[in-house]
Amino acid sequence: MLDTAAHPSRAGLLPCPTVTELSRTRIIAGRPFDFSRRVAVMAIVNRTPDSFHDRGSTFALENALEAVSAAADAGADWIDVGGVPFAPGPEVSAAEELDRVLPVVEFAKARTAVSVDTFRPEVAAEVIKAGAGVVNDTSGLRDPAMAEVVAGTDAQLVITHSLAAPRTLWPSPHYDDVTAEVAEFLRARVEVALDRGVRPDQIIIDPGHDLNKSTLHSLELTRRLDEIAAIGYPMLAAVSNKDFIGETLDAKQPERLAGTLAAVVFSILHGARIVRVHDVRATVDAVRMTEAMLGWREPAYTRHNI
Repeated sequence: MLDTAAHPSRAGLLPCPTVTELSRTRIIAGRPFDFSRRVAVMAIVNRTPDSFHDRGSTFALENALEAVSAAADAGADWIDVGGVPFAPGPEVSAAEELDRVLPVVEFAKARTAVSVDTFRPEVAAEVIKAGAGVVNDTSGLRDPAMAEVVAGTDAQLVITHSLAAPRTLWPSPHYDDVTAEVAEFLRARVEVALDRGVRPDQIIIDPGHDLNKSTLHSLELTRRLDEIAAIGYPMLAAVSNKDFIGETLDAKQPERLAGTLAAVVFSILHGARIVRVHDVRATVDAVRMTEAMLGWREPAYTRHNI
């Protein structure tokens, strides 16, 4: 493993932003994560009939549980369970959302850390009780009660940038400087969380690729992710198969894996420490290879020219 203290000239060449103490080590669902030397792969398992990528392929409970097992076997560090998409669509009650996600949380928690993608405090409270180690709030604490639910627990809270409430349209979003405005939003929402009792070591930030952003916005944001990482909390990059990749490459949903892997690696080099993805095995390989090239991970074995 590269000792950057012993090789300062090499350390200065590393493209990754410095990881702060707030980002360095976390215990998530009883599992240690050292984000100074590790990137967590977060696998997406949606129990929804209308998700943008999987189109309901894991809506049936049996399919969702099979997807959890497959993701864990492929090396996923977390499973992110969703019961309601962010995109516009029919109303889903809190009771129905819980019916969708709780059985998956109960099943997955023995295999990996589990997060639940929800914007409802009442849902968050129940999934934390059931063993979820992370609440992934794509609304960015639109309801500050979410912070109060997480405060006093061991759960992590993902605070994501978005403009519109979940399930609503926000046509033609405008930013004068998308990265600066996303950073300002995230700093303000982190303060909301802290004011309501969330500990600094519980907070994760997500710039929200494509959430109320055009392709040009998401590309600009990705180029400047180090400015988001500089806020000082672990940064999640949720880039998998998103439209900014599809529009850039003129690629339909099933044809975006190569673009996704490029975006994942680029995001890691600019400070992402958690990546949220659909194609787990390919992403795990890309992430572990990136870690090894950065000097964070030893090869699985060494025989070539030894």
